[in-house]
Amino acid sequence: MLSVEELNDKLIDLAFAEDIGDGDHTTLCCIPEDAMGESKLLIKEEGVFAGVDIAKEVFHRFDPTMQVEVYIQDGTHVKPGDIVMSVKGKVQSLLQTERLMLNILQRMSGIATMTAKYVKRLEGTKTRVLDTRKTTPGMRMLEKLAVKIGGGTNHRIGLFDMILLKDNHIDFAGGIENAIGRCHEYLKAKGKDLKIEIEVRDFAELQRVLDYGGVDRIMLDNFTPAETKKAVDLIAGRYETESSGGITFDTIRDYAEQGVDFISVGALTHSVKGLDMSFKAADSDKLRIKN
Repeated sequence: MLSVEELNDKLIDLAFAEDIGDGDHTTLCCIPEDAMGESKLLIKEEGVFAGVDIAKEVFHRFDPTMQVEVYIQDGTHVKPGDIVMSVKGKVQSLLQTERLMLNILQRMSGIATMTAKYVKRLEGTKTRVLDTRKTTPGMRMLEKLAVKIGGGTNHRIGLFDMILLKDNHIDFAGGIENAIGRCHEYLKAKGKDLKIEIEVRDFAELQRVLDYGGVDRIMLDNFTPAETKKAVDLIAGRYETESSGGITFDTIRDYAEQGVDFISVGALTHSVKGLDMSFKAADSDKLRIKN
């Protein structure tokens, strides 16, 4: 299995390949190869910044001679006019790395900003907000990192690091007991130690899980807040609890107040708006560095 660093390297390589192709002919036709310059990353919208390390990796993988000076770190609350970093080097390199760097930082910062809003919404409760696998193909590691920068908690990274028995698994396996039993047989045969979570759709399924046991967390799918409270009381600390399904920013606190341990929110990554920012020549605007 590839490491996080190797996955990010492949993402950057693929992104450059699709964007530059056989050359950035606009830049190459009008900018001398030996022209040097400086650009600064300017914040244009309030939010939470995320992605400084991957931005540096974008610059250095394209042109190791580029010099990056960072003024604002990941997790910082930013506002319009703040400068995150300045980059010096060949003007051709500045122009060819601009869009990829912005695409990544805008998306990561948008996710961190969205996550921070959900986390703040849950202040005063014990509940933690989780991301899901509803991510942009190829960008999952970066989007999961952005969730953490925003104060959220990562659920499983993929299909390989946790068992999650959902409705289709249970139905195809022939029921809850079969699904859990086969899960344990598989883990023993493969010598794996993975947490087991199971989804339940109603109280009948919940009772079958409680009677059978053998799991670490129970996901309450599309339960109402009142039903969630009843389910949490039935589980009574025997297993971790997670609420999922149709939960919005407006309703998430209602679920948290029922005592559930986790709430998973697909909207953290699947429908987020990027944070507005730009990468401009250093003398093109009146910019200021955040103190």
